[in-house]
Amino acid sequence: MIEKISTLISKDEINKRIADIAAEIEKDYAGKDIHFICILKGGVVFMTDLARAIHKNVYMHFMDVSSYGNSTESSGNIKILMDLDESIEGKDVLIVEDIIDSGRTLSILKDVLLARKPASLKICTLLDKPDRRVSHVDIDYTGFKIPDEFVVGCGLDYAQKYRNLDYIGIISFEEE
Repeated sequence: MIEKISTLISKDEINKRIADIAAEIEKDYAGKDIHFICILKGGVVFMTDLARAIHKNVYMHFMDVSSYGNSTESSGNIKILMDLDESIEGKDVLIVEDIIDSGRTLSILKDVLLARKPASLKICTLLDKPDRRVSHVDIDYTGFKIPDEFVVGCGLDYAQKYRNLDYIGIISFEEE
């Protein structure tokens, strides 16, 4: 099988949208520090690009969660593989995701984090796949709504490859 990648969203479109989201966040968090929670691994590239576009204090925290186990379909239960290393109580928190599709994992994770009593909790995603949604998730900042295609780049991978692409591409497979 040969993997073929066609551009869905260009590097320039991504950079412009990240700058726009950063300006919105700066306005919404005026006078407040922002505590990003990056959901590993895919969210790292987007979070760092977004943080660099914000001209105020941004604190970066990381979590690794799974709801898939050995399956390709979310189980609806999450397992925290790596938890936060400090409390978020009383802090203004922004979950930063690369992509939201079914919404199952994020809706559960949001409840887990709300139980830790942050001052506020919002969600920011680079990509939103609303056609795949099975659990309701309120998204406060969205980069792009995309069709139900398998995408790579900007942190998103196929078999751990293509995370480093500076654009979002649709991956397809052809016989050799």
